[in-house]
Amino acid sequence: MSEQRPWLRVTTLIAVVALVAAACGVQGTPAAGTPTTGPTATTPGETPEPFAGDSWEAGCANYPETTPGELDYVKAVDRYTVEFGLCYLDVAFLSKIAFTSFAILDKDYLDETKGTGTALEAPNGTGPYMVNAGDWVRGDHITFTKFDNFWDTANAAKEGTVIFRWNAEAAARLTELQSPEGVDGIDNPGATDFDVIRNDPSLQLFERQAINIFYVGMTNTFAPFGNEKVRQAIAQGIDRQRIVDKFYPPGSEVASHFSPCVLLGGCEGPAWYDFDATAAKTLLAEGLQEEVTAGNLTEATFPDTEIFYRDVVRGYLPTPPLVAADIQDQLATNLGITAKVTPMDSGAFITAANKGELNGFYLLGWGADYPDMTNFVDVHFGASNPQFGNPFFDLAGQMRLAGSLNDEGQRKLIYADVNRLIKEHVPMVPIAHGGSGAAYKAAVQGAYAAPLTDERFAVMSNGTGTIKWMQNAEPLSLFCGDESDGESLRACEQVYEPLYTYETGGTAPIPALAESCTASADNLKWTCTLRQGVTFHNGAAFDANDVVATYAALMDGNNPNHGGHDQTWYYQGAFFGSLLNPPPAPVE
Repeated sequence: MSEQRPWLRVTTLIAVVALVAAACGVQGTPAAGTPTTGPTATTPGETPEPFAGDSWEAGCANYPETTPGELDYVKAVDRYTVEFGLCYLDVAFLSKIAFTSFAILDKDYLDETKGTGTALEAPNGTGPYMVNAGDWVRGDHITFTKFDNFWDTANAAKEGTVIFRWNAEAAARLTELQSPEGVDGIDNPGATDFDVIRNDPSLQLFERQAINIFYVGMTNTFAPFGNEKVRQAIAQGIDRQRIVDKFYPPGSEVASHFSPCVLLGGCEGPAWYDFDATAAKTLLAEGLQEEVTAGNLTEATFPDTEIFYRDVVRGYLPTPPLVAADIQDQLATNLGITAKVTPMDSGAFITAANKGELNGFYLLGWGADYPDMTNFVDVHFGASNPQFGNPFFDLAGQMRLAGSLNDEGQRKLIYADVNRLIKEHVPMVPIAHGGSGAAYKAAVQGAYAAPLTDERFAVMSNGTGTIKWMQNAEPLSLFCGDESDGESLRACEQVYEPLYTYETGGTAPIPALAESCTASADNLKWTCTLRQGVTFHNGAAFDANDVVATYAALMDGNNPNHGGHDQTWYYQGAFFGSLLNPPPAPVE
């Protein structure tokens, strides 16, 4: 598209390019992605024992030019020390490695189960709960059992069992919670249920801050969404305030920007378009005529299209069918666009949306994984994300520059330009930051609603030995290196642990399987000291080679263990710029 420029030509990225060149000046490195054996080392405090440290060498120059990757290498310095080399500075590095998709996997288990699909339903983690073979009854429930050898004895699971169930209907979840024999906690009460729960002494309600976004997505590789005027017209033709007023619970607000204002830089720069149906119709007509001139349409009318959604309640979207119907009505009334409402299976919807395969409008959103702009704008609008179609390289370049700076004032200035470019290009239409919460029986001690929706049930107790939880949908798999669905990620959070994690009920990254990770003076090398005495659920000992094997499997498309659920690998590119050896782009 005419408004896009190659990433390396964006003048504001000169400083970043310099960092990449400095970081990649290593001579004689193996071929990209080749695992190597490092020096031997000994375990402190034990009888000296040989240790062959593995290494995954990516090489900064080996990533695609337009989607530069962040990870230069990961190597085991010794049994309990891992070193990460970066291609460019990343102010959110600790928050990123704390995310569930980068939880550490057992190297030997990866080798044993590759190609079998076993890890999708029988995970082998280090967390306070484990899932045994047969504990996931598809379509009904998952049973999590306390891991008696959990390394953090002070924070071991308080109850022996956690059971996950699911139901898409908010009313049905509330009924289960109100029943004496029902569940102990539910996610996302309906908008009208908040007061019901508050006024019931047998229940307790915890509200979440609205660190999320609901948006109407479009993919610009499908006509006429490739025309910027068409997308801008759609942005002006949707009355977002009407949607929030009709369908959202307390604590919700119309999105003035894609990112919530609580984030540094989130609401810098111009606010979103005001609703103006008359101006929208005029602009839409101009855009459609341009599409005819370009040969993308045969006539200057918007072709009949669809509004795709998954009927799963999320904090950012409390009533999907009703919102979809309202947007259908608005498109017809305000813009003359005829759109069929099309519900989809949750897993199929997420996969198709993430891969940019939905030809029409789609209703999707995002809840914070960590509270930084990089988790909102970089994840969605980075050049490696195919969701919205052809990337906007000027936008991607500015985002990368902002994420490489420590100075908050400079970051805010650049994010003002990022928000301006999002408004100009309209990859999607931001609608709302949705209020949400979780509710529990009053007897549950330690209950809470996590701001990142990563509730950990090991901290909760009710004196019965079992905590029963009901969320909105069934997990897609328990191999969360290749999942982006929140229902799957929450299940994985009971089983797996990354090097860092987020504080319980908070957002700050804190050590988990690493005792600490420290940066070099130039912030291009991170050295992590690992915990000793940690075991996986199958009894295997945790060490630095497990970390190397995990990142190699997650980040390298040619690694023999790079096999997941649907091969989307959403967070790998979203957090770290690009996969090494990504699959070829589909031929159009």
